[in-house]
Amino acid sequence: MRFRAASDQATLVYLGEEIGLPAHERVLKLLCLLGKEPPAWLRNVQPAYCSLLVAFDACKIDHKAVESVLREYEARAEAARAVKQRTLEIPVCYDGEFGPDLKDVAKLHGLRTSEVIRLHASQTYHAYFLGFSPGFAYLGDLPEAIATPRLDTPRKKVPAGSVGITGRQTAIYPFTTPGGWRLIGRTPLALFEAGRNPMETISIGDQVRFRAISGEEFQKLGSA
Repeated sequence: MRFRAASDQATLVYLGEEIGLPAHERVLKLLCLLGKEPPAWLRNVQPAYCSLLVAFDACKIDHKAVESVLREYEARAEAARAVKQRTLEIPVCYDGEFGPDLKDVAKLHGLRTSEVIRLHASQTYHAYFLGFSPGFAYLGDLPEAIATPRLDTPRKKVPAGSVGITGRQTAIYPFTTPGGWRLIGRTPLALFEAGRNPMETISIGDQVRFRAISGEEFQKLGSA
């Protein structure tokens, strides 16, 4: 473990130096234990690829004491069983207007669009964490053969349900928002609904697979 003060009432806890499942499993275990047995001084916990941002009540504890407690929690969490994971299937239409950057991604890598689709749908992705907007899950790892940089100029409006890629990551935009990821498809599913329990479709630690669908199936699922 490595600690760094993030503010006068928050500390960053690093549980690895490389993005990947070994470090993230440690993140999930510690996150789960803190959720089950939250210390009285704990205010919030924000997970990321290899770290946790732990916010605390500075009137009750200081950074040094937080570090001591978290080391004890991590030792207990390390001995716990791996967090149970769900596997989700997300239908995606990669056709026409739904994948405006698909042809450019294929051209950039010297591939046919069908090969880009096959590669994207061939992986089982791990939901490392949620951020940017409610329900936006950062999924990895995208096949190296289609790893692609962000757009030079972000779009002002990305439709809800759009499936994007950047670097070795892929994600689905739950809402219509600005965004700079390369859009290669769209799902008809609602990724976030405030009146639903849980509100988000994809949770941290989930395993996600994409299934290519036709435009006709997209319309049927979208109206269901």
